[in-house]
Amino acid sequence: MRNILPEIEKVCSMLVQKKLIYGKYDEVGVVLFGTPDTNNELTTEVGGYEHVVVLRHIKVVDGDLVEALQQLPQGTVAGDFLDAIVVGMDMLIKKFGPTNKGKKRLCLITSAVCPVKDPYEGTKEDQVNTIAAQLTAHGMKMDCIVFRGKEIGEQNRRIMEENDLLLNIFSKKSSSKAVYVESPTSLLGALRTRNISPVTIYRGDLEISSKIKIKVWVYKKTSEEKFPTLKKYSDKAPPTDKFASHAIKVDYEYKSVEDPSKVVPPEQRIKGYQYGPQVVPISSAEWDAVKFKPEKSAKLLGFTDTSNIMRHYYMKDVNIFIAEPGNTKAILAVSALARAMKDMNKVAIMRCIWRQGQGNVVVGVLTPNISEKDNVPDSFYFNVLPFAEDVREFQFPSFGNFPSSWQPSEQQQEAADNLVKMLDLAPAGKEEALQPDFTPNPVLERFYRHLEMKSKHPDAAVPPLDETLKKITEPDPELLTQTKSVIDEFRRRFELKENLKLKKSTRQTLREKPSGSREEGEDSDARAVKSIEYKSSVKVEKIGDLTPVQDFEAMITCRDSPEWVNRAIQDMKNKIFDLVENSFEGDTYHKAVECLVALRKSCIVEQEPKQFNDFLRYLCRFCLEKDLKSFREFLASNEIMLISKTEAVDSEVTEDEARSFMVKTESKPEQGL
Repeated sequence: MRNILPEIEKVCSMLVQKKLIYGKYDEVGVVLFGTPDTNNELTTEVGGYEHVVVLRHIKVVDGDLVEALQQLPQGTVAGDFLDAIVVGMDMLIKKFGPTNKGKKRLCLITSAVCPVKDPYEGTKEDQVNTIAAQLTAHGMKMDCIVFRGKEIGEQNRRIMEENDLLLNIFSKKSSSKAVYVESPTSLLGALRTRNISPVTIYRGDLEISSKIKIKVWVYKKTSEEKFPTLKKYSDKAPPTDKFASHAIKVDYEYKSVEDPSKVVPPEQRIKGYQYGPQVVPISSAEWDAVKFKPEKSAKLLGFTDTSNIMRHYYMKDVNIFIAEPGNTKAILAVSALARAMKDMNKVAIMRCIWRQGQGNVVVGVLTPNISEKDNVPDSFYFNVLPFAEDVREFQFPSFGNFPSSWQPSEQQQEAADNLVKMLDLAPAGKEEALQPDFTPNPVLERFYRHLEMKSKHPDAAVPPLDETLKKITEPDPELLTQTKSVIDEFRRRFELKENLKLKKSTRQTLREKPSGSREEGEDSDARAVKSIEYKSSVKVEKIGDLTPVQDFEAMITCRDSPEWVNRAIQDMKNKIFDLVENSFEGDTYHKAVECLVALRKSCIVEQEPKQFNDFLRYLCRFCLEKDLKSFREFLASNEIMLISKTEAVDSEVTEDEARSFMVKTESKPEQGL
């Protein structure tokens, strides 16, 4: 345990730091075992319990305890964790007696590689059973964190197995939980530094039909942990006032625009909602009448295949449905339903209103959770599903439609496969890295440490990121070294190019250059690429006359609905045709070609070559019929061609046909003479 003592100091001090924020009236005591000295009351009273030291008796948490835990002494003898548990229990019993049942907690951190002494009577198992019974009788819970590094030798294997058996008895016979970790990062996340009491968000019937109802309770399974609320603090109170709260009270006054000196009372104020150019006032009584007021319920709507519910549909925190505790019929009904759904690979769709008067209805998916323990009943996980308004549709061309030259080769695919295998976070025979249950939020952990430092040194600078936390936010250097050859092979198989960002947006470039102007050596495709990078922050619903290319690009990148791409292409076709048809001596030809180039590029990206090719043929036929020779020449000079198969696999035009299209078009009038 010596080499991991700094990590234990971090996790224990972090426990107290969080209590100073969230539970400043909690009381904590510290017991060390495996020390050369002995200092505990049981040794004096009954004898035994050697090499166990009470570092601090149970009292309210404070900054001194944090400092004590940051400087733990190193042990020099073998430690008996059973003795330490008994000493800790004795401290809790003497301090609280029969009160505070369920709120008394022991936390054991050990490597469990030292032998446990034989008892004076009976076996070690009998001794553990007796201790577990006392834990239950006094309403105590215990968390056991067993930290074992990679250096554990085979000579300790028998002792470890025996100790694991004893810890397992605690888990079965009392409210205890044993967790095994191998890395400092997992140790940091294994200790629950902030216990949140479970509170039901729903108690009632799970309605399968009007005649079948199961009593259930619903709890939150996961919920995002946020920063503690920072309060406003006033230093205006007299320094001698020990009872000053230093709180700040904020009051708001609403004043009339016509008479700024007049305060508008609450009864003369009303909320308004923007509706077009006007503001519609709605009183609180009207708003209350408009609100949807469903009855509290959890109703089954039906079942569907598990494959029909995609993982990305899950929206919010996860809830867990359990049968009403102590209700045997409800437990059997939930278990039967969950196992039937599991066997048939089905999930249930639910409509839930968690409390009376709730203004919104939740529709979600109920997934069976079959328990692996005999003493834990089956349950369900509940995830909220989106409504149509919540879904964001983003259309992307399929990789399968790209030409074979754009597909990965066998060597490239093999290099990618090896990279994924070598960077596996859960290799066989090793602890899985970054498990959610054991990985703390590095941002929160750093905040707590800095807050503790600021409490002692107000002018302290922000310290660098701790090495243990750095392993969460950065790749493991040891793993990268081991896989260097695989990473280098992946690099060789793929051509890596720097993605240069444009310094100016397309809109700025168009302002600086006249319409239709081109830089030296820049072809139409290059201009289209630059043009396609324009992104509009304002939703555009129609292509205007001032900036048609930019409006089209804003529309084509909008993915609010599947029809949006086709609508943008059709609007652009109409705009180009209007520019050509209504041109006066070719004054709008430059803008028409710019629009045509942007349309061509987007049709390639969106895999819509037929729409562009049909439109270009129609446009050329129109020019022939109206004798717009100048525009045909302008198209030829800009090398506007049909989209070929090499550019889009869905195209029916070969490259030769695309290149000869303008030549054929120009020759038609001569053939007609």
